[in-house]
Amino acid sequence: MTMTPIDSLYGKIVTILGGSGFVGRHLAQELLERGARVRVASRHPEQAYMVKALGDLGTVQFARCDVTKPETLAPVLAGSDAVVNLVGAFTGKLDAVQGEGVGAIAAAAAAAGTGAFVHVSALAADAGSSLAYARTKAAGEAAALAAFPGATILRPSVLFGPDDQFLMMFGSLMATLPVLPVFAPEAKLQPVFVDDVAQAIANAAGAPAVHGGKTYELAGPEVVTMRGLYARIAKAEARTPCLMELGDGLAGLATILPGVPITGDQYKLLKAGSVASGALPGLAELGVTARPMGLFLDRWMTQFRKHGRFGAKHTTEA
Repeated sequence: MTMTPIDSLYGKIVTILGGSGFVGRHLAQELLERGARVRVASRHPEQAYMVKALGDLGTVQFARCDVTKPETLAPVLAGSDAVVNLVGAFTGKLDAVQGEGVGAIAAAAAAAGTGAFVHVSALAADAGSSLAYARTKAAGEAAALAAFPGATILRPSVLFGPDDQFLMMFGSLMATLPVLPVFAPEAKLQPVFVDDVAQAIANAAGAPAVHGGKTYELAGPEVVTMRGLYARIAKAEARTPCLMELGDGLAGLATILPGVPITGDQYKLLKAGSVASGALPGLAELGVTARPMGLFLDRWMTQFRKHGRFGAKHTTEA
């Protein structure tokens, strides 16, 4: 009789800080499928209540905390076998959230006796950057390793998924705007599927002896420019949109206008690109086979076609 091996996370309590967000919801599903018990910790845990339906009775718990208030951390991390930190921001008190704040989280995880700590940073992390976002991301990595030397650091590129604010936002805009501006058309991205990242996080949390103390770059198998990305979305939507490529001058002016979904700093980050350096291990070393956008794009963009899912004409052969 062949015995099915039990996942290393089975029955373990995994606390996800920032678990009510995009990545957190996908990670919760991955962990629950592996038999883990999931604690979603966030300033607004009610935003993740849909996660409860993904697990069996008693396998999902919600907790309220604020990483800028270190005194709120210990209660939600108590009893955790693994802690995953997903908290991040583009604006506000960035150091308190993703700089020294990460050090406080790591210290609290260590004090709680947690076996694994996974900190999700970003490919943009750069201690020498002039941008606060990139600089504090790097500071957070250093703080995490100082307080929890066995931490695993993951640096994802821009993430995509069926409920993201990346592909789906561009798809929606292309279907509604007569003219669509293209910021940083030559910028190179290496988008990574959110479920691949969720699997990588779970693998790291489940094997701290293997992955602890290491830093990984998480990127998809395709490198695309922003111009190329818009072209692929347009093709998937069966549209021929009017695309207006913006130079630095117009782009800089546009970012200060109300309603524009990108800030000046975000434009600078976009222009710098988000491509793995290749100097660090990646998804493969975490046991994950990266899936390309091409597997999903046509299916996801169908809803944005002129007549949605009823736009294609089908013929039935006798």
